[in-house]
Amino acid sequence: MCRIFGYIGHDDVDPGRLKAVSDQQLAGGPDQQSVWAERNWAIGNNRLAIVGLDGGEQPYSLGDSIRIVLNGEIYNHRELRSKLEAKGYTFTDHCDGSILPALYAEYGQDFVRYLDGMFAIAVIDLREGVVLTLATDPSGIKSLYYYWDERNKTLYFSSELPSLLAFGSVPSSLWLPGVDFYLTTKVVFGERTLFDGVYALPPSSLLQARLGERPALRRWKTLLVSEPLGGDFHSAASSLRGQLDREVQALLLADVPVSSINSGGLDSSLITALASQRQAGIHSFNLSYVGDWPLDEKIYARQVSERYGTTHHEVLVDPRDFEKLLPLVAERLGQPNADPITLSSYALFEAIHQAGFKVTISGDGADEMFAGYDRFLEASEATDNWIKPYVASLGVASPELRKELYSDDYRAFIHDNGSIGDQISDSLRTAHHRKGRLDAILDFEREYRLPSYHLRRVDHLSMAHSVEVRVPYCQPRILDLAGKLPVDWRIGEGKVKRLLYRAAEGQLPDAILNRKKQPFTLPIDAMMRKGLPLYEAVERVLDRDTLRRHNLFSPAAVEKLLHKQATQPDGKTALTLWSLVIFQLWISQYQVQIGSSKQYQFEG
Repeated sequence: MCRIFGYIGHDDVDPGRLKAVSDQQLAGGPDQQSVWAERNWAIGNNRLAIVGLDGGEQPYSLGDSIRIVLNGEIYNHRELRSKLEAKGYTFTDHCDGSILPALYAEYGQDFVRYLDGMFAIAVIDLREGVVLTLATDPSGIKSLYYYWDERNKTLYFSSELPSLLAFGSVPSSLWLPGVDFYLTTKVVFGERTLFDGVYALPPSSLLQARLGERPALRRWKTLLVSEPLGGDFHSAASSLRGQLDREVQALLLADVPVSSINSGGLDSSLITALASQRQAGIHSFNLSYVGDWPLDEKIYARQVSERYGTTHHEVLVDPRDFEKLLPLVAERLGQPNADPITLSSYALFEAIHQAGFKVTISGDGADEMFAGYDRFLEASEATDNWIKPYVASLGVASPELRKELYSDDYRAFIHDNGSIGDQISDSLRTAHHRKGRLDAILDFEREYRLPSYHLRRVDHLSMAHSVEVRVPYCQPRILDLAGKLPVDWRIGEGKVKRLLYRAAEGQLPDAILNRKKQPFTLPIDAMMRKGLPLYEAVERVLDRDTLRRHNLFSPAAVEKLLHKQATQPDGKTALTLWSLVIFQLWISQYQVQIGSSKQYQFEG
């Protein structure tokens, strides 16, 4: 696992700037820093040593013509190494990334189709001029950001946004439509970021740039497919459990100890159970809060630990520390994510690091693969318009409240240029006619929301503490399997995630299998009450003068929300305030430039 960075173009990036870029993501790769720089290009990495501890020096090379850096893990590297050795290639170590130059030399840009893992990769090919290729895995587990500077014909890239900004030529300007995007969906997803002109490489993507030429993006498709599930529902569940077991087995391979995260819900509990059956001595981690709060699931995590004999760690976070954690989380995310779980995740990964673990396995992605959210069930059972309530369920605030929160100038900007909610609705409507309601929703969630809202959050907050998170549910074969399931194996009889629940029978305590799903999140409604530290912190951040100066939100509307939470607290109001705070901290942290309201311009 590493962090990667580099550029190609006519900007003469000196060693000092390259070091600044590297230093910004040192926490994600503290074991080794390296860079290979030539005229008009450079690639570098920060290494977190997981596999092949005595080798693995990057950039990986083949002769004088191919240089590669990798962020991630290639789980089938042994199989690929054997095939490449049969073709005459030789290797000096057993690190997973060492096979990449030979694989690229053999298959060109199709090399990514053979990889089983999670990755963001950069390739410099000097055989015909200078060509940079960037690649991401099928689920978008590992983040990669880029910026094309038209003026000096230079492409910059990095694993983290603060690192990308450190190039100095990447502006920290606000992408204005992103404010509405953020409040509509809790995050800016797809290729966009909240920094104007800065993009995230989507899942299963290749970005190629020749020296001095604008980069071109294309998608690729993996060669890895799942095994057939078989005939009936019961047989399919047994087959799914077997395939998940094999994925977990592959993800346990490392030259350092591997732990697991167990929130107490179905997804992470099943992963912990499978891991414990494959490897003795698993350490499991669960997070809860000092005090008596709703949504506490630690009792269920304890039951799984007792059943499988894990060494269990209950990580307790004190809500009085939230104000101190908030700016740290905002900095590490690089851009706003309105999920309150960001605070808990940051603290959990810190505890995993302090316990001596570099690797942990999580249950992220199961809901998107197997249809686990109530909003999927509600949309599938709706008899009339399902799109509007589904889109509303994604967001921080209703369209009406968003309009009230916006300043006069920003409200006019959205009126003139259209809202992201309308764009999502149109896209879902088109997809529904082509592939059916549930598949339209799940494809949308896997392609856009899962990478941006969940996986980038996990990636950035874990690597902030030098912890690699492996996600079995997001592996290529499971992604392929999930896309082939009949609707009634996902949702039916008023239940979500039916096939996964059946696959977990006999593996988990009945208390976990039979209880209602609840979100793994921070109970901000209960914590953001008048007189409690979190409310006071929110009040300080949402300063009237600052809001007026930025001219994005109405100070009067924000004060109205604060008063409502103080006198009639509820979850939606608390989440809206939380989201505004995360946004304001991001603006402050990165000194984001906000154009005058008279200069608002829409960029599609």
